[in-house]
Amino acid sequence: MSTSVMDPGTAMMTLMTPEGKRDPYPLYEALRAYGPLLRLGPDQVVVTGHAECFRALREPGLLSTDGPVQDRMMPGWREHSSWVWLTKNMLFSNSPDHERYRRFFSVAFTPRRIAELRPVVEKLITELVDRLAETGADGEPVDFMAEFAFQVPMAVVGHMLGIPKEDWPSFRGPVGAITTALEPIRDLAQLDQGDAGMDWMAEYFTDLAAKRRAEPADDMVSEMTRARDERGELSEEELIANFMLLLVAGTEAPMDLIANAVRLAVAHPEHADALREDPSLAPGYIEETLRFDPAAQALNRMAATDLEFFGVPLTAGTKVTLLIAAGNRDPRRFTDPGRFDPYRSGNHALTLSGGAHFCLGAGLARMQSEIALPAVLRRFPALALAGEPTFRDQLVQRGFDRLPVKCG
Repeated sequence: MSTSVMDPGTAMMTLMTPEGKRDPYPLYEALRAYGPLLRLGPDQVVVTGHAECFRALREPGLLSTDGPVQDRMMPGWREHSSWVWLTKNMLFSNSPDHERYRRFFSVAFTPRRIAELRPVVEKLITELVDRLAETGADGEPVDFMAEFAFQVPMAVVGHMLGIPKEDWPSFRGPVGAITTALEPIRDLAQLDQGDAGMDWMAEYFTDLAAKRRAEPADDMVSEMTRARDERGELSEEELIANFMLLLVAGTEAPMDLIANAVRLAVAHPEHADALREDPSLAPGYIEETLRFDPAAQALNRMAATDLEFFGVPLTAGTKVTLLIAAGNRDPRRFTDPGRFDPYRSGNHALTLSGGAHFCLGAGLARMQSEIALPAVLRRFPALALAGEPTFRDQLVQRGFDRLPVKCG
């Protein structure tokens, strides 16, 4: 794929192809050649620069894709349950709803609450590493995505929310289906898969909330349902919508982070060996994974009013596509950005968003990954690929579909 003289329109179209989704980074560089902030038309701007993305994530005049924004960007979305539910959660909302949702749920993600979870997370990961060893005994190839990368965050978020263990496997299909609704689409029928996943999950959490009202337990669904009933800060639909967000974001993002970190360890055995010897290196390794090859590649914003952004006038309604994975490789911000360097200092990746929308579960995602990665590498010193990884047909939430490995 030659990108040296590719025009911006062709680069953006190529990003939507399976080849572009597998390796978008050369295409980001083709776009960057035209500047960190590129106008593709009268109502669309694409951002590849780190400073520009950083500011856009904190710019109150650039709105997240809530209901009114989607009315302009995706007419007809209200006929699809995936986006009807998405626009009732904190990720796809703006002031004042965003603050209301975030304030309500943030009590469950304080540093103290996350620290208290650490022993539980360590125990769950130990059990899953043991199970991975059994599955991959005698060199039997295993799909790391299905057997470990998904299992870790599902176990953690399942424990937090109070989802019965026997139900955990049921969520992988719906979670993956829901993330497809976040992709750029040309035909609203492409939302059908996400609709089905969302409908299943909405029914599940509606039923679980009802069970916890009848028989409360020591879990987040019981706690948040009780708080909603006592204070009335959220509607029932908003409660269910945000439970679904916590489950989807709480599994998909850590799953891809763990998988990408392991894939990079296989590709860089010197860094893997260092982690085996010294697990305290894990935080730097995970931060570099978030920068170098993040799952979250892009975010959308829309100009609320006419404004000037880095010298570029934006009229109200302009769509601003933030290619945050490109910003993570901006040579103006990072030295040798195309090199994976877990010892990099001042690593300010854009992956977990920023400002008011900074990922509420960032601390939990980091903790899981920082525990899981050394545990896997130390248990399996001969860990290697057992075939070519395959990618999901997605760019916004990019990640492996299958990652075949031999545990050794």
